[in-house]
Amino acid sequence: MDLELLLFLQNFREGAGACLADFLKQMTFLGELSTVLLAFAIIYWCFSRDFGTYLLMGWSWNRLVNGFLKITACVYRPWIRDPRIIPYGDSMTTATGYSFPSGHTTNGGSLFGGIVVRKDRPAALRFIAGIFMVLIGFSRLYLGVHTIQDVLVGLGCSLLIMWLSFRLMSWLEKNPEKDKMVVLAGLVLAVLLGLYAKLKPYPVAYDAEGKILVEGAKMANDTFKGIGYSVGFWIGWFLERRFVRFSTDISVPRRALRFTWGLLAFYAVNLILAPLVKEWIGGPIGTLFSCMVQTFFISFIFPWCMVHLEKK
Repeated sequence: MDLELLLFLQNFREGAGACLADFLKQMTFLGELSTVLLAFAIIYWCFSRDFGTYLLMGWSWNRLVNGFLKITACVYRPWIRDPRIIPYGDSMTTATGYSFPSGHTTNGGSLFGGIVVRKDRPAALRFIAGIFMVLIGFSRLYLGVHTIQDVLVGLGCSLLIMWLSFRLMSWLEKNPEKDKMVVLAGLVLAVLLGLYAKLKPYPVAYDAEGKILVEGAKMANDTFKGIGYSVGFWIGWFLERRFVRFSTDISVPRRALRFTWGLLAFYAVNLILAPLVKEWIGGPIGTLFSCMVQTFFISFIFPWCMVHLEKK
């Protein structure tokens, strides 16, 4: 039934719905890792340290849960399960890892769903965020890279975890000394997930000629990405709380300056430093550390640099 829905959407897309496909391809871009990571960084650096921390915290938990579910269920992508399904354009290039649950939907649920679950946010903002969240999920169906259950579970899990993260952040406001427990819990879970991903057996799929279609160990790469992002954030967040405590209660010109420097620095780390780290170390550990340096830079290095530069 799930694949039949994708075939129905594919037939519509190839007919009257071609123009809609390009629009939804832009929507799926909003759920990509680099997109949501940059959005979190800008919010965290320039607009609201507390709200940015909440979004990064929830997203970090979401990446661990998403990675665990992917390598536990080991669900193949739709075009592997049914060769009649042909994803739109180059959509397959960003559809890495196992299919269930959808990583793009989880990312969109963390960013936009993180706004939706916050009743203290303006109603209009929550409504708009909800529309974007739904469009990101639907785009994964329309482009032919995920099934309906991939999207629904990704969306449901991300919303639940963002709500729990909001409760966690509220608890930490009343018990700030408990932040060590949160960091320790996150690091322990990340290590356990890494061991699970490395040691568990994976199914192998072959085509009619006996060639490997899906190599399980490579599919676990997304899980190591999530571990790296999460560990980098938690360590950086803890150090920032202890040694930096930067503020976003600043003037508009200073926000603009942070935004400009932050944008340049983010892409330098994302496009230059992280790939170098990944190539230098290699393997799953290289993937883990390349992602770790990105969130550590966002949560600690850049705030530390701004505090010292702004003093001067």
